Amino acid sequence: MAESRPLYLGPRIKRLRRELGLTQAAMADDLGISPSYIALIERNQRPLTADLLLRLARSYKLDMSELAADERDDYARRLAAMLKDPIFAEIDLTTLEVADIATSFPGVAEALLRLHAAYAREQHALAGLREGGGGDPAADAVGEARRFIARTHNHFAALDARAEALADDIARAGGQADWLAQRGVRVRLLPGDVMMGALVRYDRHAEQLLLDDTLSASARQWQIALHIAYTALRSEIADVVRGESFASETAARLVWRALAGYGAAAIVMPYDRFARAVVARGHDIEALAGLFGASFEQVAHRLTTLGRPGQAGVPFFFIRVDAAGNVSKRLDGAGFPFAAHGGGCPLWNVHQTFRRPGEVMTQWLELPDGQRFFSVMRTVSSGGGAYGRPGLLRAVALGCAAEHAPRLIYAQDGANAPPPTPIGMTCRLCNRAACTARAEPPLGREILPDDYRRSPAPFAFAET
Repeated sequence: MAESRPLYLGPRIKRLRRELGLTQAAMADDLGISPSYIALIERNQRPLTADLLLRLARSYKLDMSELAADERDDYARRLAAMLKDPIFAEIDLTTLEVADIATSFPGVAEALLRLHAAYAREQHALAGLREGGGGDPAADAVGEARRFIARTHNHFAALDARAEALADDIARAGGQADWLAQRGVRVRLLPGDVMMGALVRYDRHAEQLLLDDTLSASARQWQIALHIAYTALRSEIADVVRGESFASETAARLVWRALAGYGAAAIVMPYDRFARAVVARGHDIEALAGLFGASFEQVAHRLTTLGRPGQAGVPFFFIRVDAAGNVSKRLDGAGFPFAAHGGGCPLWNVHQTFRRPGEVMTQWLELPDGQRFFSVMRTVSSGGGAYGRPGLLRAVALGCAAEHAPRLIYAQDGANAPPPTPIGMTCRLCNRAACTARAEPPLGREILPDDYRRSPAPFAFAET
């Protein structure tokens, strides 16, 4: 019988420890060994014994067969495939050397594989751009996730139904923390230094949900609801993701995260009760935030999900941007043509809200083709909470087609509404000749010489 090989799982143990949010000392205490021995295991200077493997599985409720799977052969196979890339053609690495890297330096192997994967994605994307195509779909994981959400109109009936039932159970239990306590999970608030930089962490070993004690009430409620969504709604989320074929694992994970957030919102703001309150309050976002103990952004986001037949809400679009114009969240809806690339229109006041933080602003908009929209905007903040902890200010905008605006409290004085602001999707696709805010000329239009005449607009271009 062949002698079994020592089991060196250093990188995997280190990754597991970090995922659990544990220090080496904390994991050592859980396993009954010294922190220095944990350090040796993580550096692959000590093998993982069968006894320690059992302790890990018991302490953190892990699948032992998955944990014990030897990564060396997989690393060797993946490294060999990577080395077939023509970029490595002149490097002579023997099979034995590749196996040695996989066995003795799995962390280096993982780093090389990640670096080559990133290089390959960039090469595919550049090739696609050079050929006038869209590039590798896997390179645009964010875009793929956004397209999936748009295709479903950001409404998931099964998630809403299950979350609504959970919200009723939580209310009967006396609240989220009590509901979790009945299931053996304790919610604890801890100082930031104990949390080791995390805002929330689930300790699977002690069955505790740990929260930073500086989180606001709405942020605490949200984080607990998110944990409930990740656990109690796991099968419903898996059913949605399983039915799709994504070009990359990153896109699938982004969708999974979005669906968990959807579930959390549906727990905090159950569909039927929220939809009724929306109508009664005229879509007053701040009033709804107070009623449900949620934030302005959470309510605005939830308003985009009301697609239940017979109880559908106003079709909204949603966007979140920072002061530099970077879009960190976007939900396509209401037929608003967001730009796929580049900045948005500077005449849309979502970019001006940073001058008036915390104030709700509204604006009527008109696109070059005559479509009109109404938008509601305000800054939202995150981070901070303690001295020396940086905060972040962003702006969110919620909008709908003009015909739906009278249903919003913000636009009920329609007779005195200001004229709509003429905007474009983005400068490169906008043909408004007289726009003084233009950053660059539109595609396909020739720039006229301005040797002898200058207009207020930065460019003058030919009519055809």
